[in-house]
Amino acid sequence: MFESLSNRLERSFKILKGEGQITEINVAETLKEVRRALLDADVNYKTAKQFTETVKEKALGQNVLTAVKPQQLMVKIVHDELAALMGGTASDINLKGSPAIILMSGLQGSGKTTFSGKLANLLKSKKGKNPLLVAGDVYRPAAVEQLKILGEQIGVPVYWEEDNKNPVEIAQNAIKEAKQKGNDLVIIDTAGRLAIDEEMMKEITAIKDAVKPDEILFVVDSMTGQDAVNTAKEFNERLDFNGVVLTKLDGDTRGGAALSIRSVVDKPIKFVGTGEKMDALDVFHPERMADRILGMGDIVSLVERAQEQYDEEEARRLQKKIAKNQFDFNDFIGQIQQIKKMGNLKELASMIPGVGKAIKDLDIDDDAFKSIEAIIYSMTPAERTNPEILNGSRRQRIASGSGTSIQEVNKLIKQFDETRKMMKMMTQMKGGKMPKMKR
Repeated sequence: MFESLSNRLERSFKILKGEGQITEINVAETLKEVRRALLDADVNYKTAKQFTETVKEKALGQNVLTAVKPQQLMVKIVHDELAALMGGTASDINLKGSPAIILMSGLQGSGKTTFSGKLANLLKSKKGKNPLLVAGDVYRPAAVEQLKILGEQIGVPVYWEEDNKNPVEIAQNAIKEAKQKGNDLVIIDTAGRLAIDEEMMKEITAIKDAVKPDEILFVVDSMTGQDAVNTAKEFNERLDFNGVVLTKLDGDTRGGAALSIRSVVDKPIKFVGTGEKMDALDVFHPERMADRILGMGDIVSLVERAQEQYDEEEARRLQKKIAKNQFDFNDFIGQIQQIKKMGNLKELASMIPGVGKAIKDLDIDDDAFKSIEAIIYSMTPAERTNPEILNGSRRQRIASGSGTSIQEVNKLIKQFDETRKMMKMMTQMKGGKMPKMKR
């Protein structure tokens, strides 16, 4: 995500490295490269031009303190302007209706149906909502079935009408159903086309007029680049939507849609999809995205993901075991499972300031824990609970059973022993208490 843009921006700032002060000449050279980087990332031309002009004006109006180098100042200005370009602050979703009604819009293939499921899952787990998903796409063969499967995965009911091909009636009937069944949130998936056409626009406008949604979200595939921005503009002129959702932001995207869409349609990006799993959905934070684009990491999002998997009762149980030096391989594998739930390993590592640049060329596979898991699962319950009994013959059997070598088994056991000692030492230093994570 944004890797090419990040590299190009980093190179542009190097023009100012070693410079004693900011001048019109070196600023012009730097911003020439910044503009090229933005255009290569498929940012709207007018947006890129306005962006560099604003940065230039602010840079030349600054008195550089002796403690701040020109390069550092330019990075700070570009960072602030990137965040402002993408909206400045995160925008909340309107859920005030009874029930709250959210209408999805977008082209076919943009990811509306998958996002509808992800949003229902997010609002159910984090906002305590009781959602109803509505299958309003009566044209795409498998659209209804796809939504039903997603609903089953996340434990959310799906409303659909097998013989009805009128999406306006389906939406109206679904709202009646929600009121009867006590659902306080209705998410309506709608049909899309491969390109904008009048029939599709009339249909979704009719749904909007009939159900009067509290929130209309425009879902767009971020990999379509500048085309996504043009499509958003046309949809907004007809629907006046409330916010944008960028899907597939984890793919090989240049980032132009994320950087241009706010300035072109003047509507906030509210959510970004970062993977196929139903929990791979994030609230869009412009400042954090600016941090990541400039290689500063995103430690706040990393901590938030960790907190989602954090269980206070489990932590207390582990604290007691560590204090008594009873932390075992069952606990170890449990911690690995929690890390895996947090998301893609390379993405998680890139959120740590300074690490993203260092690992950009490394291939960090999500199966990185596979051999460790194979080794631990090849142990007997007694061996997992009592690592001390792992003698030579047991280790040889585990290596054979896990398809690994005796060296890999020995290495894991050594690392486990060192981890256990360190955890016990840290617990003792904290007076027998594990540090609490702030919520």
